[in-house]
Amino acid sequence: MSAALSTTAVSGGFNDPVLGSQAAFRRIMGAFAEPGTTIDLGGFVSAPSPLSPAIATLLATLADADAPVFLETDDAAETLAWIAFQTGAAVLADPADAAFAVLSPMSDPKRWERYPLGTDVYPDRSATLILPVEALEGGASLTLSGPGIETTRRIAPLGLPAGFIAARAANRALFPRGHDLVLAAGAHCLVLPRTTCVEEA
Repeated sequence: MSAALSTTAVSGGFNDPVLGSQAAFRRIMGAFAEPGTTIDLGGFVSAPSPLSPAIATLLATLADADAPVFLETDDAAETLAWIAFQTGAAVLADPADAAFAVLSPMSDPKRWERYPLGTDVYPDRSATLILPVEALEGGASLTLSGPGIETTRRIAPLGLPAGFIAARAANRALFPRGHDLVLAAGAHCLVLPRTTCVEEA
């Protein structure tokens, strides 16, 4: 590893590894508990491009030596080194064992089944998918319902891939198996757990 690469890898982590990671964890868990609620993960960590602040914070908080990461498109040395140093997680070449998968923008939902879906006995062995989008508002309105939502909740993310709604319906039908999905734009993200019903508004 070069000196420049070493500097890139070791910089940009939590300023306060304990309090910072705890604060980020609370926000992320809140987003899982309240599907479709946007949270701000800016200011916690700083990672090399193309990892956005929200995605970098998600990985720095949740990935570890027992929760490896798969990057759908990016394999830049700086990115791989940052993830490895800041999280201790392996960055896999094969998606079959990923705990977290950072998808490419407009990722084809037909390919998401290659990521672990868990089993009926061990549903927690599924991968959490992280999908970068253009923005979390400004797109077509979608209606969410299910656990964590009292009645319904509206979201309007911009930059969802074709087949997104059908893919989420098929994923929900697999319960207790299936993927939890995070939509991330810049420093903000929202979570769509496998139990959330996503429909056109």
